[in-house]
Amino acid sequence: MERLQKLIAKTGVASRRKAEELILAGKVKVNGVVVKELGSKAQITDEIEVNGKKVLVQERVYFVLYKPSGFISTTDDQFNRDAVVDLIHEQETVFPVGRLDYDTSGLLIMTNDGDFANMLMHPRYKIEKEYYVKISGLLRKESSYKLAKGLTVGEEKYQPAKVKDVKYDDKKENTYLHIIITEGKYHEVKNMFQALGHEVLKLKRIRYGSITLDGLFEGQYRALKPHEIKTLYNLANNK
Repeated sequence: MERLQKLIAKTGVASRRKAEELILAGKVKVNGVVVKELGSKAQITDEIEVNGKKVLVQERVYFVLYKPSGFISTTDDQFNRDAVVDLIHEQETVFPVGRLDYDTSGLLIMTNDGDFANMLMHPRYKIEKEYYVKISGLLRKESSYKLAKGLTVGEEKYQPAKVKDVKYDDKKENTYLHIIITEGKYHEVKNMFQALGHEVLKLKRIRYGSITLDGLFEGQYRALKPHEIKTLYNLANNK
């Protein structure tokens, strides 16, 4: 027997915290009976329904995917575009931790562990995400300093970002660089550079915490090793 919210988190449909909210709202049934108490327990063999749909408790799995450009990170799309979940050929149903834009490539962690995903995405844990970026124009030191202090764009405030390995192309028209952020706000990198007068021409995530793309080609994925999962937990818990 396990706590019901923990079992729901194992299905991948919600984090443990979200599962608690669903239970309190009367959105969860066990063997046909609505359960509203957080201390309730259930078994893997019980029939569990969330929002009227039966869910299956799965073994927790963790993958790192090299997302190609031209794939969406959501499961529902009105334009019927290719989705990253279609690249994972496993028995378990997984979802991406955070998202990468349609035209952005790079590292995505895929899992069915809602608590793990929530931990990685929560801004308080400040887990680093590193991107390789090509921008229009020449990035000056003053702009790098502004990024390092943290930018405010309209009503949106972005946490300090680290810029390194800045290089100009031969024609001195564009800049190549690496940027490290600890948040995951919508279009964060693109919006910061746009505020500084630069258009992002290419964006690729190359690192998430301690995980890199080493050994992977576009469209490929692999299972995270136990020590890699443990390291990600340690990165969060040591903040």
